[in-house]
Formats: sequence, C-alpha cells, structure tokens
Amino acid sequence: MQAFVTGATGFLGSHVARVLCEQGAKLRCLVRATSNLKNLQGLPAETVTGDLRDPVSLEKAMAGCDTVFHVAADYRLWVRDPQEMYRSNVDGTRALLQAARKNDVRRLVYTSSVATIGFKTNGSLADEDSPVSVSDMIGHYKRSKFMAEQVALEAGRSGLHVVTVNPTTPVGEGDVKPTPTGRIVLDFLKRKFPAYVETGLNLVDVRECARGHLAALERGTPGHRYILGGENLTLKQILDKLGDITGLPSPKIKLPYIFAFATGVIDETITGRMLNKEPRATIDAVRMGKKMMFATSAKAERELGWKIVPVNDALRRAVEWFRANGYV
Repeated sequence: MQAFVTGATGFLGSHVARVLCEQGAKLRCLVRATSNLKNLQGLPAETVTGDLRDPVSLEKAMAGCDTVFHVAADYRLWVRDPQEMYRSNVDGTRALLQAARKNDVRRLVYTSSVATIGFKTNGSLADEDSPVSVSDMIGHYKRSKFMAEQVALEAGRSGLHVVTVNPTTPVGEGDVKPTPTGRIVLDFLKRKFPAYVETGLNLVDVRECARGHLAALERGTPGHRYILGGENLTLKQILDKLGDITGLPSPKIKLPYIFAFATGVIDETITGRMLNKEPRATIDAVRMGKKMMFATSAKAERELGWKIVPVNDALRRAVEWFRANGYV
C-alpha cells in the first residue's frame, strides 16, 4: 500500500500515520511549509509540501499513491476570517477528491466529525441516521465539516471508493496544538476549571480511532459514514476522571447556562475582536454545549468490527504527554 495522508502533523492524523507504518504501508504525508513536524519524528515517512487550497500541489503530491486518508481539517471554534475555514475544509476536500480521481486512487477514507451528526437536547444517543441539516450546524467549523462531508458522501455514491468516518472526541498523547478537546485536559491541569456546565461528550481513545480508519478502509461501504466513538460522559464525569488520574481537585460548582453564555460573549468580544486572539470560551462553543453529544457506534461495531474501550488510559496518556512536553 502506498498511502497518502493529509493532516499527519496533527493530533489524529499522526496516529493514523503511525498505524499505517505499523501495518507496513509506504507513507507519504502532505505538509505545509509552516507545519510543525514534531508528530512525524521517528516515522519512516516521505513528506511533500502542499496545501489543501492549492489543487495543483495536491495532484502532484498524490501521484503514485493508491490509498488516501484525508484527515486534515481546520479545527477551530473561533476564526477571524471564516472563509479561511471553508476554503480548507470544503474546497480543499473537493480538490483532494478531484486529485484522487486523476491519480486513479483505489480507496479513500475521509475523516469527518461527530459534529455533523444530529444531536438532541435530551441526551439520547445519536447515530448515522439521526435527522440533521446544515441549518442545525452551530458555528463555521460544524457548517464547513458538514458541507465537506456531503461532498465526500456524494463522491462515494458516484463511483469513487470513499468511506467516511466520524470520530467523536479523540483524546490521548500528541495533541500538539492542542485541539479544543485537549484544552479541556490542559485547562484542568492548569487549574482553570473552577466550575463546570451541564454538557456531555463522547470520548474515544485516539489510538483506537486511528485503527478504526484502517478498518473503514478495509471493510467500509463507499458512500456510507461510520461513527468511531467510545464512552459517553458528562463534562463533570470527565473532570472527575482527570481528578482521579492527577490528584487535582475536580470542580464542584455547576454554572447555569446563562453564566456560561455571558462568559462566551465577554471573552469573544474582548479576546477575539479587540485583542485579535483566540478566546478560551466562544459563543458557538457554549451554544454547542447545550446539547449532550452522546452517540452510538453500533453501525461501526456491526460492519467494521469496531470495539469500544474505556477512555481512562487515553486520558492518562494525555495528562502525561502534556506534562512531559512542557505544556503545564
């Protein structure tokens, strides 16, 4: 297998790259001129410079590859120019699929997000068939990923062997940026969680999630999507687990939604608009938190052989990695 991977310098993508190397694949990774290559250290991988917003660079970089894992995405909950996100996530996915056609790529796995799934406020488990539309997407990240996913699904139904996976909330080591999920762990370690809000996430071990990408490549049906998830946990349960792992106190004060929303408004206004920095709390993030993002991976279990594993080990590895790499 000659595999082409986008996003291999990032959190989930680097784990996909490592799993591919473990399976004996020849690896070519797309990187930008400004990419931090720390997550590729030690990997026998070829790197090629290009950009999702440059279709010509994608076509050249992919030449000779028979398999593609498109893991890269602009994953931010706040961005000063939203069009940057659409150019990377939507236009970039369309350009990559076109490059795959021109290069006669046999199989492609597109990494979407659980953000595109239809969630309800009552916390019931969402699945791949839960009703949802672009109007349900809160914020530019969710909207751009939903739009990109539609492009990938349509390509899979139109003859290109494209399988879509929807990771829930990966956690573990190597979150260099860190992602919004990693910030939960990091903020806890820095004791920046004096209180919590009533919300919930499905956490998945990033290593298992990477293995799920290969299962999707081998067993997935083109034009279908598969939720790769783990444990459904409230934010309070996640913080309690982190407390048990670290010995640090877990917050006991629960904030009403209105206070969290006000914090988002203030932080986005002052930090984002006035100081031109990414805010810790955003209005969109608080709005998303009104829904329990609980999901089931039953379809992946049936069709891909997916197995849910406890997330404690992944949380422990995340804590150890952040501490060992000077984030705390």
